Amino acid sequence: MIILPAIDIYRGECVRLTQGAFHTSERVADSWLETAASFEEAGAKWIHMVDLDGAISGERVNSHIFIEVAKKTGLKVELGGGIRTMEDISYYLEQGISRVVLGSAAIDDPSLVEAAVKKYCGKIAVAIDAMNGMVKTSGWVSESGSHYIEIAKKMEASGAEVIIYTDIAKDGTLNGPSISHLESLKNAVSSKIIASGGIRNSEDIRALCQLGLYGSICGKSIYLGSLDLREALSICKEEM
Repeated sequence: MIILPAIDIYRGECVRLTQGAFHTSERVADSWLETAASFEEAGAKWIHMVDLDGAISGERVNSHIFIEVAKKTGLKVELGGGIRTMEDISYYLEQGISRVVLGSAAIDDPSLVEAAVKKYCGKIAVAIDAMNGMVKTSGWVSESGSHYIEIAKKMEASGAEVIIYTDIAKDGTLNGPSISHLESLKNAVSSKIIASGGIRNSEDIRALCQLGLYGSICGKSIYLGSLDLREALSICKEEM
Protein backbone atom coordinates (compact mmCIF):
# COMPACT_ATOMS: atom_id res chain seq x y z
CA MET A 1 0.00 0.00 0.00
CA ILE A 2 1.31 3.44 -0.88
CA ILE A 3 1.16 6.33 1.57
CA LEU A 4 0.23 9.74 0.17
CA PRO A 5 0.96 12.55 2.64
CA ALA A 6 -1.39 15.42 1.93
CA ILE A 7 -1.13 19.16 1.38
CA ASP A 8 -4.37 21.09 0.93
CA ILE A 9 -4.16 24.65 -0.37
CA TYR A 10 -6.74 27.30 0.58
CA ARG A 11 -6.21 30.98 -0.14
CA GLY A 12 -2.61 30.23 -0.98
CA GLU A 13 -1.81 28.56 2.34
CA CYS A 14 -1.25 24.98 3.53
CA VAL A 15 -4.29 24.06 5.61
CA ARG A 16 -6.32 21.19 6.98
CA LEU A 17 -10.08 21.15 7.41
CA THR A 18 -12.32 19.14 9.70
CA GLN A 19 -15.15 17.26 7.97
CA GLY A 20 -14.68 19.47 4.91
CA ALA A 21 -15.96 22.61 6.64
CA PHE A 22 -14.09 25.67 5.40
CA HIS A 23 -14.68 27.63 8.61
CA THR A 24 -12.47 25.04 10.36
CA SER A 25 -9.53 25.91 8.13
CA GLU A 26 -6.30 25.68 10.10
CA ARG A 27 -2.88 26.63 8.77
CA VAL A 28 -0.51 23.69 9.25
CA ALA A 29 2.70 24.72 7.46
CA ASP A 30 4.48 27.83 6.24
CA SER A 31 5.79 26.48 2.94
CA TRP A 32 4.22 23.93 0.62
CA LEU A 33 7.57 23.30 -1.05
CA GLU A 34 9.48 22.75 2.19
CA THR A 35 6.69 20.54 3.48
CA ALA A 36 6.67 18.45 0.32
CA ALA A 37 10.46 18.17 0.46
CA SER A 38 10.22 16.91 4.05
CA PHE A 39 7.80 14.20 2.93
CA GLU A 40 10.21 13.18 0.20
CA GLU A 41 13.11 13.13 2.64
CA ALA A 42 11.09 10.79 4.89
CA GLY A 43 10.81 8.35 1.98
CA ALA A 44 7.45 9.18 0.41
CA LYS A 45 7.13 8.62 -3.34
CA TRP A 46 3.71 10.25 -3.77
CA ILE A 47 2.00 13.35 -2.44
CA HIS A 48 -1.72 14.13 -2.52
CA MET A 49 -2.54 17.81 -3.10
CA VAL A 50 -5.89 19.58 -3.22
CA ASP A 51 -6.85 22.97 -4.60
CA LEU A 52 -9.63 23.81 -2.14
CA ASP A 53 -10.29 27.16 -3.79
CA GLY A 54 -10.60 25.32 -7.09
CA ALA A 55 -13.02 22.81 -5.57
CA ILE A 56 -15.34 25.67 -4.71
CA SER A 57 -14.97 27.72 -7.89
CA GLY A 58 -14.65 24.86 -10.37
CA GLU A 59 -11.55 26.48 -11.85
CA ARG A 60 -7.77 26.16 -11.59
CA VAL A 61 -6.83 28.60 -8.81
CA ASN A 62 -3.52 27.59 -7.22
CA SER A 63 -2.00 25.71 -10.16
CA HIS A 64 1.45 27.31 -9.81
CA ILE A 65 1.84 25.73 -6.36
CA PHE A 66 1.21 22.18 -7.51
CA ILE A 67 3.35 22.54 -10.61
CA GLU A 68 6.21 23.89 -8.48
CA VAL A 69 6.08 20.84 -6.22
CA ALA A 70 6.03 18.51 -9.24
CA LYS A 71 8.99 20.23 -10.85
CA LYS A 72 11.16 20.94 -7.79
CA THR A 73 10.80 17.62 -5.94
CA GLY A 74 11.03 14.00 -6.98
CA LEU A 75 7.52 13.30 -5.69
CA LYS A 76 4.70 12.08 -7.88
CA VAL A 77 1.88 14.58 -7.40
CA GLU A 78 -1.73 13.42 -7.25
CA LEU A 79 -3.93 16.49 -7.59
CA GLY A 80 -7.61 17.24 -7.11
CA GLY A 81 -9.82 20.29 -6.81
CA GLY A 82 -11.37 22.32 -9.61
CA ILE A 83 -10.45 19.88 -12.37
CA ARG A 84 -13.63 19.82 -14.44
CA THR A 85 -12.64 19.59 -18.13
CA MET A 86 -10.35 17.73 -20.49
CA GLU A 87 -8.47 21.00 -20.87
CA ASP A 88 -7.80 21.05 -17.11
CA ILE A 89 -6.71 17.42 -17.15
CA SER A 90 -4.34 17.86 -20.08
CA TYR A 91 -2.92 21.09 -18.66
CA TYR A 92 -1.89 19.51 -15.39
CA LEU A 93 -0.57 16.26 -16.83
CA GLU A 94 1.47 18.16 -19.39
CA GLN A 95 2.91 20.30 -16.56
CA GLY A 96 4.26 17.27 -14.69
CA ILE A 97 1.38 16.26 -12.42
CA SER A 98 1.37 12.45 -12.21
CA ARG A 99 -2.31 11.81 -11.51
CA VAL A 100 -5.35 14.08 -11.59
CA VAL A 101 -8.43 13.51 -9.47
CA LEU A 102 -11.92 14.05 -10.82
CA GLY A 103 -14.57 14.64 -8.17
CA SER A 104 -17.65 16.70 -8.92
CA ALA A 105 -16.97 16.52 -12.66
CA ALA A 106 -16.98 12.73 -12.58
CA ILE A 107 -20.30 12.59 -10.75
CA ASP A 108 -21.93 15.14 -13.03
CA ASP A 109 -20.48 13.83 -16.29
CA PRO A 110 -19.32 10.17 -16.34
CA SER A 111 -18.51 10.60 -20.05
CA LEU A 112 -15.62 12.85 -18.99
CA VAL A 113 -14.18 9.95 -17.00
CA GLU A 114 -14.52 7.68 -20.01
CA ALA A 115 -12.76 10.15 -22.29
CA ALA A 116 -10.03 10.92 -19.76
CA VAL A 117 -9.30 7.27 -18.99
CA LYS A 118 -9.24 6.43 -22.68
CA LYS A 119 -6.57 9.09 -23.24
CA TYR A 120 -4.60 8.95 -19.98
CA CYS A 121 -5.38 5.53 -18.42
CA GLY A 122 -4.01 5.23 -14.86
CA LYS A 123 -3.23 8.94 -14.60
CA ILE A 124 -6.90 9.51 -13.76
CA ALA A 125 -8.49 8.92 -10.36
CA VAL A 126 -12.06 9.51 -9.25
CA ALA A 127 -12.84 10.96 -5.82
CA ILE A 128 -15.94 9.75 -4.05
CA ASP A 129 -16.68 11.81 -0.94
CA ALA A 130 -19.60 10.74 1.22
CA MET A 131 -21.46 11.69 4.39
CA ASN A 132 -23.45 8.85 5.93
CA GLY A 133 -22.85 6.92 2.73
CA MET A 134 -24.33 9.59 0.47
CA VAL A 135 -22.05 11.33 -2.01
CA LYS A 136 -21.39 15.08 -1.83
CA THR A 137 -19.88 17.32 -4.52
CA SER A 138 -18.63 20.88 -5.14
CA GLY A 139 -16.27 21.06 -2.21
CA TRP A 140 -18.62 18.87 -0.15
CA VAL A 141 -21.38 21.49 -0.09
CA SER A 142 -23.83 19.90 -2.57
CA GLU A 143 -25.84 16.68 -2.20
CA SER A 144 -25.76 14.25 -5.12
CA GLY A 145 -28.54 12.00 -3.84
CA SER A 146 -26.50 8.88 -4.67
CA HIS A 147 -24.94 6.19 -2.48
CA TYR A 148 -21.15 5.81 -2.65
CA ILE A 149 -21.30 2.19 -3.81
CA GLU A 150 -23.68 3.12 -6.63
CA ILE A 151 -21.35 5.89 -7.78
CA ALA A 152 -18.30 3.63 -7.49
CA LYS A 153 -19.87 1.04 -9.77
CA LYS A 154 -20.69 3.74 -12.31
CA MET A 155 -17.12 5.01 -12.19
CA GLU A 156 -15.77 1.48 -12.58
CA ALA A 157 -18.02 1.04 -15.62
CA SER A 158 -16.61 4.30 -17.00
CA GLY A 159 -13.12 2.83 -16.76
CA ALA A 160 -11.81 4.42 -13.55
CA GLU A 161 -8.77 2.45 -12.41
CA VAL A 162 -8.34 4.36 -9.14
CA ILE A 163 -11.02 5.49 -6.69
CA ILE A 164 -10.31 7.72 -3.69
CA TYR A 165 -12.92 7.26 -0.99
CA THR A 166 -13.37 9.85 1.76
CA ASP A 167 -15.82 9.50 4.61
CA ILE A 168 -16.47 13.20 5.28
CA ALA A 169 -17.60 12.49 8.84
CA LYS A 170 -14.15 11.06 9.55
CA ASP A 171 -12.08 13.63 7.68
CA GLY A 172 -9.73 15.57 9.92
CA THR A 173 -11.09 13.99 13.10
CA LEU A 174 -8.32 11.43 13.77
CA ASN A 175 -11.06 9.01 14.82
CA GLY A 176 -9.84 6.21 12.58
CA PRO A 177 -10.78 5.34 8.99
CA SER A 178 -14.13 3.89 7.94
CA ILE A 179 -13.01 0.29 7.69
CA SER A 180 -16.50 -1.10 7.03
CA HIS A 181 -17.17 1.38 4.20
CA LEU A 182 -13.78 0.70 2.64
CA GLU A 183 -14.22 -3.06 2.88
CA SER A 184 -17.65 -2.84 1.24
CA LEU A 185 -16.21 -0.66 -1.51
CA LYS A 186 -13.29 -3.00 -2.17
CA ASN A 187 -15.68 -5.93 -2.42
CA ALA A 188 -18.01 -4.03 -4.77
CA VAL A 189 -15.56 -2.88 -7.45
CA SER A 190 -12.30 -3.98 -9.04
CA SER A 191 -10.81 -0.45 -9.13
CA LYS A 192 -7.83 0.31 -6.90
CA ILE A 193 -8.98 1.97 -3.67
CA ILE A 194 -7.25 4.82 -1.85
CA ALA A 195 -8.54 5.52 1.66
CA SER A 196 -8.88 9.06 2.98
CA GLY A 197 -10.23 10.47 6.22
CA GLY A 198 -9.73 9.76 9.91
CA ILE A 199 -6.35 8.02 9.77
CA ARG A 200 -4.75 8.55 13.16
CA ASN A 201 -1.75 6.28 13.76
CA SER A 202 0.28 3.24 12.74
CA GLU A 203 -2.47 0.87 13.88
CA ASP A 204 -4.81 2.44 11.33
CA ILE A 205 -2.17 2.00 8.64
CA ARG A 206 -1.83 -1.68 9.50
CA ALA A 207 -5.61 -2.12 9.38
CA LEU A 208 -5.78 -0.52 5.92
CA CYS A 209 -2.89 -2.67 4.68
CA GLN A 210 -4.74 -5.76 5.84
CA LEU A 211 -7.72 -4.73 3.71
CA GLY A 212 -5.46 -4.93 0.69
CA LEU A 213 -6.05 -1.34 -0.38
CA TYR A 214 -3.93 0.38 -3.01
CA GLY A 215 -3.18 3.47 -0.92
CA SER A 216 -4.02 5.80 1.95
CA ILE A 217 -3.95 9.59 2.23
CA CYS A 218 -2.65 10.99 5.50
CA GLY A 219 -2.84 14.64 6.46
CA LYS A 220 -3.65 15.94 9.92
CA SER A 221 -2.14 12.88 11.66
CA ILE A 222 1.25 13.70 10.16
CA TYR A 223 1.05 17.40 10.97
CA LEU A 224 -0.02 16.77 14.58
CA GLY A 225 2.48 13.97 15.08
CA SER A 226 0.12 11.09 15.89
CA LEU A 227 1.43 9.31 12.78
CA ASP A 228 5.11 9.16 11.92
CA LEU A 229 5.47 9.14 8.15
CA ARG A 230 8.67 7.08 8.17
CA GLU A 231 7.02 4.46 10.38
CA ALA A 232 3.92 4.38 8.16
CA LEU A 233 6.05 3.82 5.08
CA SER A 234 7.97 1.08 6.88
CA ILE A 235 4.74 -0.68 7.86
CA CYS A 236 3.60 -0.67 4.25
CA LYS A 237 6.85 -2.32 3.17
CA GLU A 238 6.48 -4.97 5.89
CA GLU A 239 2.95 -5.79 4.73
CA MET A 240 3.94 -6.23 1.08
